[in-house]
Amino acid sequence: MRKMSWVFLCDLLSGVNKYSTGIGRIWVAVVFLFRLLVYVAAAENIWKHEHDEFECNIKQPGCENVCFDHFFPVSHIRLWALQLIMVSTPSLLVVFHVAYRENREKHHNQKLYKNPGKTDGGLLCTYLISLILKTGLEIFFLVLFYKLYNGFKIPRLVKCNIKPCPNTVDCYISKPTEKMIFLYFLVATSCLCIVLNVSELSYLVFKYSIQCYLKRHVKNEQGSKSNCCESELIRHNRAAAAGRLHNSSSSLPLNMQDEHEKHSPLT
Repeated sequence: MRKMSWVFLCDLLSGVNKYSTGIGRIWVAVVFLFRLLVYVAAAENIWKHEHDEFECNIKQPGCENVCFDHFFPVSHIRLWALQLIMVSTPSLLVVFHVAYRENREKHHNQKLYKNPGKTDGGLLCTYLISLILKTGLEIFFLVLFYKLYNGFKIPRLVKCNIKPCPNTVDCYISKPTEKMIFLYFLVATSCLCIVLNVSELSYLVFKYSIQCYLKRHVKNEQGSKSNCCESELIRHNRAAAAGRLHNSSSSLPLNMQDEHEKHSPLT
Protein backbone atom coordinates (compact mmCIF):
# COMPACT_ATOMS: atom_id res chain seq x y z
CA MET A 1 0.00 0.00 0.00
CA ARG A 2 2.79 2.41 0.92
CA LYS A 3 4.65 1.57 -2.29
CA MET A 4 1.50 2.19 -4.31
CA SER A 5 0.98 5.58 -2.65
CA TRP A 6 4.52 6.71 -3.47
CA VAL A 7 4.16 5.48 -7.07
CA PHE A 8 0.94 7.47 -7.37
CA LEU A 9 2.70 10.54 -5.99
CA CYS A 10 5.55 10.14 -8.51
CA ASP A 11 3.05 9.84 -11.37
CA LEU A 12 1.25 12.93 -10.13
CA LEU A 13 4.45 14.98 -9.99
CA SER A 14 5.53 13.84 -13.46
CA GLY A 15 2.08 14.75 -14.82
CA VAL A 16 2.15 18.22 -13.26
CA ASN A 17 5.63 18.79 -14.68
CA LYS A 18 4.14 18.95 -18.22
CA TYR A 19 1.98 21.97 -17.39
CA SER A 20 4.40 23.85 -15.11
CA THR A 21 6.55 26.90 -15.73
CA GLY A 22 10.34 26.78 -15.35
CA ILE A 23 10.07 27.59 -11.66
CA GLY A 24 7.37 24.95 -11.26
CA ARG A 25 9.66 22.33 -12.77
CA ILE A 26 12.34 23.25 -10.25
CA TRP A 27 9.74 22.76 -7.49
CA VAL A 28 8.89 19.31 -8.85
CA ALA A 29 12.60 18.40 -8.94
CA VAL A 30 13.12 19.57 -5.34
CA VAL A 31 10.08 17.62 -4.11
CA PHE A 32 11.06 14.48 -5.99
CA LEU A 33 14.83 14.45 -5.37
CA PHE A 34 15.33 16.21 -2.04
CA ARG A 35 12.14 15.26 -0.25
CA LEU A 36 10.59 12.09 -1.62
CA LEU A 37 13.80 10.17 -2.35
CA VAL A 38 15.51 11.33 0.85
CA TYR A 39 12.41 10.35 2.82
CA VAL A 40 12.15 6.87 1.26
CA ALA A 41 15.87 6.09 1.12
CA ALA A 42 17.16 7.46 4.43
CA ALA A 43 14.85 9.37 6.76
CA GLU A 44 12.24 6.62 7.09
CA ASN A 45 14.86 4.13 8.32
CA ILE A 46 16.22 6.53 10.94
CA TRP A 47 12.84 6.89 12.69
CA LYS A 48 11.73 3.32 11.97
CA HIS A 49 12.28 2.01 15.52
CA GLU A 50 12.08 5.27 17.44
CA HIS A 51 9.59 3.90 19.97
CA ASP A 52 11.60 0.75 20.67
CA GLU A 53 14.80 2.76 21.08
CA PHE A 54 13.23 5.31 23.44
CA GLU A 55 14.56 4.38 26.91
CA CYS A 56 13.85 5.68 30.39
CA ASN A 57 15.88 4.98 33.54
CA ILE A 58 12.95 3.24 35.23
CA LYS A 59 11.04 0.11 34.38
CA GLN A 60 7.68 1.19 35.75
CA PRO A 61 5.00 -0.42 33.50
CA GLY A 62 3.46 2.16 31.18
CA CYS A 63 5.92 4.94 32.08
CA GLU A 64 7.91 4.78 28.85
CA ASN A 65 4.79 4.66 26.69
CA VAL A 66 3.25 7.70 28.40
CA CYS A 67 6.48 9.71 28.22
CA PHE A 68 7.01 8.83 24.56
CA ASP A 69 3.44 9.84 23.71
CA HIS A 70 3.93 13.13 25.58
CA PHE A 71 7.13 14.15 23.80
CA PHE A 72 6.23 12.63 20.42
CA PRO A 73 2.43 13.04 20.01
CA VAL A 74 2.85 12.46 16.26
CA SER A 75 5.76 10.63 14.73
CA HIS A 76 8.15 12.92 12.85
CA ILE A 77 8.28 10.63 9.88
CA ARG A 78 4.49 10.22 9.61
CA LEU A 79 4.00 13.96 9.88
CA TRP A 80 6.51 14.52 7.06
CA ALA A 81 4.79 11.87 4.93
CA LEU A 82 1.44 13.58 5.48
CA GLN A 83 2.99 16.96 4.64
CA LEU A 84 4.54 15.63 1.44
CA ILE A 85 1.24 14.14 0.28
CA MET A 86 -0.82 17.19 1.20
CA VAL A 87 1.44 19.75 -0.50
CA SER A 88 1.45 17.67 -3.69
CA THR A 89 -2.33 17.17 -3.78
CA PRO A 90 -3.29 20.72 -4.99
CA SER A 91 -1.44 19.94 -8.22
CA LEU A 92 -4.31 17.55 -8.99
CA LEU A 93 -6.47 20.62 -9.63
CA VAL A 94 -4.32 21.49 -12.64
CA VAL A 95 -4.33 17.90 -13.94
CA PHE A 96 -8.13 17.67 -13.56
CA HIS A 97 -8.65 21.01 -15.31
CA VAL A 98 -6.53 19.93 -18.28
CA ALA A 99 -8.41 16.62 -18.42
CA TYR A 100 -11.70 18.57 -18.36
CA ARG A 101 -10.55 20.64 -21.34
CA GLU A 102 -9.52 17.56 -23.30
CA ASN A 103 -12.80 15.73 -22.56
CA ARG A 104 -14.74 18.84 -23.55
CA GLU A 105 -13.02 18.89 -26.93
CA LYS A 106 -13.76 15.20 -27.42
CA HIS A 107 -17.40 15.72 -26.46
CA HIS A 108 -17.88 18.60 -28.94
CA ASN A 109 -15.60 16.90 -31.50
CA GLN A 110 -13.86 20.16 -32.34
CA LYS A 111 -10.83 22.22 -31.35
CA LEU A 112 -11.93 24.54 -28.52
CA TYR A 113 -8.47 25.50 -27.21
CA LYS A 114 -5.19 26.26 -28.94
CA ASN A 115 -3.47 24.07 -26.34
CA PRO A 116 -5.47 22.45 -23.49
CA GLY A 117 -2.36 22.45 -21.27
CA LYS A 118 -1.50 26.12 -21.77
CA THR A 119 -1.86 28.15 -18.57
CA ASP A 120 -4.27 30.87 -19.63
CA GLY A 121 -7.83 31.82 -18.83
CA GLY A 122 -9.50 29.46 -16.36
CA LEU A 123 -6.49 27.14 -16.21
CA LEU A 124 -4.33 30.07 -15.09
CA CYS A 125 -6.73 30.73 -12.19
CA THR A 126 -6.63 27.04 -11.25
CA TYR A 127 -2.83 27.08 -11.36
CA LEU A 128 -2.64 30.16 -9.14
CA ILE A 129 -5.07 28.60 -6.65
CA SER A 130 -2.92 25.44 -6.51
CA LEU A 131 0.18 27.55 -5.78
CA ILE A 132 -1.60 29.40 -2.97
CA LEU A 133 -2.82 26.12 -1.46
CA LYS A 134 0.63 24.52 -1.64
CA THR A 135 2.26 27.52 0.01
CA GLY A 136 -0.40 27.64 2.73
CA LEU A 137 -0.06 23.93 3.47
CA GLU A 138 3.74 24.15 3.68
CA ILE A 139 3.51 27.00 6.18
CA PHE A 140 0.77 25.22 8.14
CA PHE A 141 2.83 22.04 8.58
CA LEU A 142 5.95 23.98 9.58
CA VAL A 143 3.98 25.86 12.25
CA LEU A 144 2.30 22.61 13.37
CA PHE A 145 5.66 20.88 13.67
CA TYR A 146 7.08 23.80 15.63
CA LYS A 147 4.13 23.81 18.05
CA LEU A 148 4.07 20.05 18.58
CA TYR A 149 7.79 19.70 19.32
CA ASN A 150 8.55 23.12 20.83
CA GLY A 151 10.89 24.06 18.03
CA PHE A 152 12.99 22.36 15.39
CA LYS A 153 15.25 20.37 17.67
CA ILE A 154 15.89 16.84 18.89
CA PRO A 155 16.97 16.78 22.57
CA ARG A 156 19.28 14.05 23.82
CA LEU A 157 17.58 13.85 27.20
CA VAL A 158 13.99 14.59 28.27
CA LYS A 159 12.62 14.58 31.81
CA CYS A 160 9.21 13.10 32.40
CA ASN A 161 7.04 13.20 35.54
CA ILE A 162 3.71 12.05 34.11
CA LYS A 163 1.73 9.28 35.79
CA PRO A 164 2.21 6.35 36.12
CA CYS A 165 5.87 7.38 36.50
CA PRO A 166 6.48 7.47 40.30
CA ASN A 167 8.83 10.47 40.04
CA THR A 168 10.74 12.55 37.50
CA VAL A 169 12.57 10.12 35.23
CA ASP A 170 15.21 10.64 32.58
CA CYS A 171 14.40 9.39 29.09
CA TYR A 172 16.89 9.14 26.24
CA ILE A 173 16.24 9.53 22.52
CA SER A 174 18.26 7.36 20.14
CA LYS A 175 20.51 8.91 17.43
CA PRO A 176 19.62 12.53 18.23
CA THR A 177 22.44 14.05 16.12
CA GLU A 178 21.53 12.10 12.99
CA LYS A 179 17.86 12.92 13.44
CA MET A 180 18.70 16.61 13.93
CA ILE A 181 20.63 16.71 10.64
CA PHE A 182 17.74 15.22 8.67
CA LEU A 183 15.29 17.46 10.52
CA TYR A 184 17.18 20.59 9.44
CA PHE A 185 17.48 19.24 5.90
CA LEU A 186 13.76 18.55 5.54
CA VAL A 187 12.80 21.89 7.08
CA ALA A 188 15.22 23.67 4.72
CA THR A 189 13.75 21.93 1.67
CA SER A 190 10.25 22.84 2.85
CA CYS A 191 11.29 26.50 3.13
CA LEU A 192 12.88 26.28 -0.33
CA CYS A 193 9.57 24.98 -1.73
CA ILE A 194 7.75 27.93 -0.14
CA VAL A 195 10.18 30.35 -1.79
CA LEU A 196 9.73 28.62 -5.17
CA ASN A 197 5.93 28.71 -4.89
CA VAL A 198 5.89 32.40 -3.97
CA SER A 199 8.36 33.17 -6.78
CA GLU A 200 6.25 31.33 -9.34
CA LEU A 201 3.07 32.99 -8.10
CA SER A 202 4.67 36.44 -8.33
CA TYR A 203 6.10 35.65 -11.78
CA LEU A 204 2.73 34.55 -13.19
CA VAL A 205 0.84 37.51 -11.71
CA PHE A 206 3.45 39.96 -13.01
CA LYS A 207 3.63 38.30 -16.44
CA TYR A 208 -0.11 38.29 -17.09
CA SER A 209 -0.56 41.76 -15.59
CA ILE A 210 1.96 43.09 -18.12
CA GLN A 211 0.20 41.22 -20.93
CA CYS A 212 -3.19 42.65 -19.93
CA TYR A 213 -1.70 46.14 -19.73
CA LEU A 214 -0.10 45.83 -23.18
CA LYS A 215 -3.34 44.52 -24.72
CA ARG A 216 -5.28 47.42 -23.19
CA HIS A 217 -2.65 49.90 -24.35
CA VAL A 218 -2.74 48.56 -27.92
CA LYS A 219 -6.53 48.65 -27.90
CA ASN A 220 -6.53 52.27 -26.72
CA GLU A 221 -3.96 53.17 -29.38
CA GLN A 222 -6.09 51.57 -32.07
CA GLY A 223 -9.16 53.40 -30.75
CA SER A 224 -7.39 56.78 -30.76
CA LYS A 225 -6.11 56.16 -34.30
CA SER A 226 -9.61 55.32 -35.52
CA ASN A 227 -10.95 58.49 -33.87
CA CYS A 228 -8.23 60.55 -35.55
CA CYS A 229 -9.09 58.99 -38.91
CA GLU A 230 -12.76 59.79 -38.38
CA SER A 231 -11.92 63.41 -37.46
CA GLU A 232 -9.71 63.76 -40.55
CA LEU A 233 -12.48 62.31 -42.71
CA ILE A 234 -15.04 64.74 -41.26
CA ARG A 235 -12.72 67.71 -41.83
CA HIS A 236 -12.03 66.50 -45.38
CA ASN A 237 -15.75 66.17 -46.12
CA ARG A 238 -16.45 69.63 -44.74
CA ALA A 239 -13.67 71.15 -46.84
CA ALA A 240 -14.92 69.37 -49.94
CA ALA A 241 -18.46 70.58 -49.28
CA ALA A 242 -17.24 74.14 -48.82
CA GLY A 243 -15.24 73.92 -52.07
CA ARG A 244 -18.23 72.67 -54.01
CA LEU A 245 -20.39 75.44 -52.57
CA HIS A 246 -17.81 78.07 -53.50
CA ASN A 247 -17.51 76.76 -57.06
CA SER A 248 -21.25 76.71 -57.53
CA SER A 249 -21.59 80.30 -56.30
CA SER A 250 -18.74 81.57 -58.50
CA SER A 251 -20.48 80.25 -61.62
CA LEU A 252 -23.58 82.40 -60.99
CA PRO A 253 -24.02 85.97 -62.35
CA LEU A 254 -22.68 88.77 -60.15
CA ASN A 255 -26.08 89.93 -58.86
CA MET A 256 -27.07 86.35 -58.04
CA GLN A 257 -23.69 85.75 -56.29
CA ASP A 258 -24.43 88.63 -53.92
CA GLU A 259 -27.86 87.23 -53.21
CA HIS A 260 -26.42 83.73 -52.77
CA GLU A 261 -23.73 84.91 -50.32
CA LYS A 262 -26.40 86.64 -48.21
CA HIS A 263 -28.33 83.40 -47.78
CA SER A 264 -25.25 81.11 -47.64
CA PRO A 265 -24.68 79.47 -44.19
CA LEU A 266 -20.93 79.99 -44.57
CA THR A 267 -21.20 83.82 -44.48
